[in-house]
Amino acid sequence: METIELKVDMVALHEKRLRKCLSKVKGIDKVEVEASIQKVVITGYANRNKILKALRRVGLRAEFWSAHNEILSTYATGSLMFNNYSFF
Repeated sequence: METIELKVDMVALHEKRLRKCLSKVKGIDKVEVEASIQKVVITGYANRNKILKALRRVGLRAEFWSAHNEILSTYATGSLMFNNYSFF
């Protein structure tokens, strides 16, 4: 089983559209949405590119999650820690 992490630009209304779109892709077992940081975690055996293509087809901007996105989400939540010192 594979885990795929995506960054999807969405607002609250897009989550329903996202879940409906992903329900049609074969091989997906589980979808977890963290709307506050715009992160979607997909578990299953689906092709990564087919998932990305399906999301883009319904008008959602999506890309694979990267370390850059992790840093940006940390700033968005306001909890950045280095060497046990909290910033923000």
